[in-house]
Amino acid sequence: MANNSSNPINGLIRFCLENKLVVILFTVVLIIWGIAVAPFDWESDLLPRDPVPVDAIPDIGENQQIVFTEWMGRSPQDIEDQITYPMTTALLGLPEVKTIRSYSMFGFSSIYIIFKDDAEFYWTRSRILEKLNSLPSGTLPQGVTPQLGPDATALGQVFWYTLEGMDPDGEPSGGWDLDELRSTQDWYVRYALQGVDGVAEVASIGGYVKEYQVDVDPDALRTYDIALHEVFDAVRGSNLDVGARTIEINAVEYVIRGLGFIENLDDLRKTVITQRNNVPITLEEIAEIEYGPALRRGALDKAGAEAVGGVVVTRYGENPLAVIKRVKAKIAEISSGLPKKTLEDGTVSQVEIVPFYDRTGLIYETLGTLEDAVRQQILVTIIVVVLMVMHLRSASLISGVLPLAVLFAFIGMKIFGVDANVVALSGIAIAIGTIVDMGVVLIENILKHLDDAPPEESRLEVVYRACTEVASAVVTAVLTTVISFLPVFTMEAAEGKLFRPLAYTKTFALIGSIVVALTIIPPLAHWFIAGRYKSHLAKIGLWGGIGVIGLLSAIFVSWFPWWLGVLAVAIAAFHLSSPKIPEKIQRGTLFTFNFFVAILVAFWLAADWKPLGPEQHLHNILFVLITLGGLLGFFYIFIRFYARILAFLLRLKMLFLGFSTLIIVFGFAVWLGFGNLFGWLPESVQNSKPYVKMAHAVPGLGKEFMPDLDEGSYLLMPTTMPHASIGEVMDVLSKQDMAINAIPEVESAVGKLGRVESPLDPAPISMIETIISYKSEYITDDDGRILTFAYDKSKDEFQRDANDELILDEDGRPFRQWRDEINSPDDIWDEIVKAAKVPGTTSAPKLQPIAARIVMLQSGMRAPMGLKVYGPDLETLEKVALDVEGFLKQVPSIKAEAVLADRIVGKPYLEIDIDRDAIARYGIKIKMVQDVIEVAVGGKPITQTVEGRERYPVRVRYMRELRDNIESIESILVAAPDGTQIPLRELATLNYIRGPQVIKSEDTFLVGYVIFDKQDGYAEVEVVEQAQDFLKQKIESGELNIPAGVSYKFTGSYENQVRAEKKLRVVLPIALFAIWLILYFQFKRISTTILVFSGILFAWSGGFIMLWLYGQPWFLNIDLFGHNIRELFQMGTINLSVAVWVGFLALFGIATDNGVIVCTYLQQIFREKNPKTIAEIRAATVEAGDRRVRPAMMTSATTILALLPVLTSVGRGSDIMVPMAIPSFGGMLLAIITIFVVPVLYCGLAEISHRFTSNKNQ
Repeated sequence: MANNSSNPINGLIRFCLENKLVVILFTVVLIIWGIAVAPFDWESDLLPRDPVPVDAIPDIGENQQIVFTEWMGRSPQDIEDQITYPMTTALLGLPEVKTIRSYSMFGFSSIYIIFKDDAEFYWTRSRILEKLNSLPSGTLPQGVTPQLGPDATALGQVFWYTLEGMDPDGEPSGGWDLDELRSTQDWYVRYALQGVDGVAEVASIGGYVKEYQVDVDPDALRTYDIALHEVFDAVRGSNLDVGARTIEINAVEYVIRGLGFIENLDDLRKTVITQRNNVPITLEEIAEIEYGPALRRGALDKAGAEAVGGVVVTRYGENPLAVIKRVKAKIAEISSGLPKKTLEDGTVSQVEIVPFYDRTGLIYETLGTLEDAVRQQILVTIIVVVLMVMHLRSASLISGVLPLAVLFAFIGMKIFGVDANVVALSGIAIAIGTIVDMGVVLIENILKHLDDAPPEESRLEVVYRACTEVASAVVTAVLTTVISFLPVFTMEAAEGKLFRPLAYTKTFALIGSIVVALTIIPPLAHWFIAGRYKSHLAKIGLWGGIGVIGLLSAIFVSWFPWWLGVLAVAIAAFHLSSPKIPEKIQRGTLFTFNFFVAILVAFWLAADWKPLGPEQHLHNILFVLITLGGLLGFFYIFIRFYARILAFLLRLKMLFLGFSTLIIVFGFAVWLGFGNLFGWLPESVQNSKPYVKMAHAVPGLGKEFMPDLDEGSYLLMPTTMPHASIGEVMDVLSKQDMAINAIPEVESAVGKLGRVESPLDPAPISMIETIISYKSEYITDDDGRILTFAYDKSKDEFQRDANDELILDEDGRPFRQWRDEINSPDDIWDEIVKAAKVPGTTSAPKLQPIAARIVMLQSGMRAPMGLKVYGPDLETLEKVALDVEGFLKQVPSIKAEAVLADRIVGKPYLEIDIDRDAIARYGIKIKMVQDVIEVAVGGKPITQTVEGRERYPVRVRYMRELRDNIESIESILVAAPDGTQIPLRELATLNYIRGPQVIKSEDTFLVGYVIFDKQDGYAEVEVVEQAQDFLKQKIESGELNIPAGVSYKFTGSYENQVRAEKKLRVVLPIALFAIWLILYFQFKRISTTILVFSGILFAWSGGFIMLWLYGQPWFLNIDLFGHNIRELFQMGTINLSVAVWVGFLALFGIATDNGVIVCTYLQQIFREKNPKTIAEIRAATVEAGDRRVRPAMMTSATTILALLPVLTSVGRGSDIMVPMAIPSFGGMLLAIITIFVVPVLYCGLAEISHRFTSNKNQ
């Protein structure tokens, strides 16, 4: 067969067969490198690790930068007019800018510059800095300096913590004031964590910033004839260190310092302002000087008590898991040095850092879910291969393809910079069945050729001939799968960031599978399956070594199953003693042994998978045996009777093809809707009962962007009314947190109002954000795997130790942490909503921390769906938004309680309108009056103390009782040039008005938001379409008036689905055409290519039909061992999301595999036999089909059965894996029909050609 070596694939196979040492070295390098870069937490002292960066989900937010500008004490309107608007107009000219979203709030401006996705992150920062440095003089008010936000995204907030006093036993002890904790956070903890590699920012929240407060008495000022600006100058001049260079004394150089920094309150009190009649007037004579809290716009609450904490933000592009590990290491390092004190009762209390949101838990649980799914898929594959091949060594080789291909994928991820997350690694999970197909086809053909080959023929040549015979078909099958994912590589924006990593990982895994199949399997097959031992000693060395390795592993390797070691010893003993065993007994023993191995692996799978629950050991075993055994039994019967069925169908071609066509049509009806597909029929038909019934039963699939990912925590984001003070909001937050913490399933609830000290958080004080972490249903380890504990059956209770703690026991029972009536996280959310109902707050949409950050990053809103109203002024915006809110509450698919329009102009303002004529009479300048207002009411930071590493502001203002009501403010004194003190009421008018709390704009246009949420059972796109139609009807009827200059548009995550669908409409046909071309190059005939391509139609229909069946309440609504099958497989309405489309794309590539396998051999048989009659054509067709039905059904079985653990998966990340797996599962089930359709069509075409040729010859 050497003449085939000119083919590169054949040449590669021969090289590997003849150079096994090279193959072994390649395999060792692959394993070591793959383990070194694997994203899982496989730490080892022997091997240096450089893992692929890991996060829970991809960062699908916009490519944005933040420009943050602080101007304390200024109203939102002043911020908008003097900072936000001029800055936005300047930044709009930047290259690659998509849109600019801005927020003007009390004291600061946040401008979000959204760049196009292909703009490089740090390049955008440099462009912004260039623009900020080149702003014309006078663009911004004097003293105002904009700053660029941290080089992080909103998903960078990976670690939240509080500072708490703890006793030596680790119990809360208290004893610390909020200002003490805040000082520890600001000046010790924050900078320690800020220095950790990969941390972009550590922001503080809660407590009080200590401040030196000089509360001036205006009566004393008037008595001593002192103006406010004199007080400023005195305070500023009393806080100053100076240097006087050096002096030399006795050949020694001394550095001269003049010490004058304020060190305590007495230093301020003794500050001299001026003198009267040679008597010094000190600060304490005209003011009260005390420590006090600085103005704050954010607070933190934990379980009803005010707290101090911080948030760690990772830098863009960093590995979140690695950064969190480094942060925890730093916390452990600095913990011993945190402040401690002895309380009055003698308890020693030390400040400790207590996390309340740590993304490592979600990351580990997500990785654990994927690791479990892949491991269980491997076990399923082993069972399938062992039982269908009945050759344990072959099954071992085939199963070995899986881990090697997965390691190959990890290497590809590392080289190409693809981060690991639930979506990316799902690409490997849904490709497991396809990966093993390569090995199945090769090994099955090798075994057949070995059976048929004469004993004297070289075993190497037999293996070579067997591999080269199917190599091109195998490569073609893989190429079609890779090509099917091309549309994913073209996806843009959020959907591209979400699914491109998956396309990479699946492509890497498939390339890895083909590399392993063509380079590693042939030499190993020659060695372990086809090889002849050169001597008896070689045989003893090989099998003796396997036995010893198995025995030692079972004894000394903790994670190695003992029974696997026993199995290795038994296999070695059998092969060493085989010459003495009769052949008939050998065959019987091998059959029994294979069956026994499959049963053992099934027991292992049941113990690992636990599909019916962790307590149901016997039921789990029975379920695995029934499910896998039933499906494999079906495949066995199918293979056994395939030839007879095919021969029968060849006589009824038209009937069979008609039935097949109906299946395809029904699949398309499920997708598009029966009414949409057959809307062209006459009206009389459409009004008929059968048509109406079908249209109702098959309405079409709903559409959404992505199913929700269960993060194990919720984010409750209600708002209070705009007029609420920070004290009022704090009271509401405290009550909510206490009520939520009282829920038994809630582990912790920590609430935040307002903003942390970071540009990443532009929240007003009316906005509440409570991070609620809830307990898992059963107690689990860090990877989300259920733990079992000792259980006393006689007392029917769990055993506990002396500390009342549960006792771990591998043979025990899992401990359920939820009440009996709580069955899902949705039930916990319902409990949270009930507990969080506090008068004065709005309802909140169902959000989770990561999902909420993504939504707010993409749309600027705190809900997955909403409507933006653009208008000329704030009053008009609010009126239209409120009108829209009222109408959206009437849309059936929208939760009425979740509809909320921005209360744009609801903040109370007290405006001091200066009378210019009045101040002119007294010769007072506007600036003088404004300075007095600013200082007397709000206070003005004059200077900053330097106390070692700590810095605290010194603020001058009027006493509180002289500025806490309108009469007192009217009495504020303004000094005239001649020294006369004029009350403010003589110079200005005070007015109460309603103004904005936040001014939002996009590209300089004012905007207001109306947020809403969907009812259960509806898809996002469907809800938005209903809302659009409803508002359009109201506008047309005149009930909703849209004034001139006002426009609106719906926005939210549904836009990603719409955009992805439009892209797929263009790219999907191109990818299908590319698959068609690959098939054509394989078969060189259009007719044959079309036959193979028909598999995609059946798979497409099967995927849609399975989605439809999932939503039918009668489908598999049966109980097995007391467990409902629908609940087990999490069946319910599945909307057509991008995840589902990705599942279809994965399906398209493997849907043609059976057709390729069968058609390849059909061509070969027809070339060899050249049938001349109809009977011969049919006989040849049946022979070819029968020869290839086993490998075809094996590939289908591995693909279908390997998805079962994914379909029943309930861990973190399963929300995304399951929708991707459903189309592949349903599509491959129905695609089995192609093993009949392809031969029937091939035979039909051959018969037509034969008849045409016969007629022509006659």
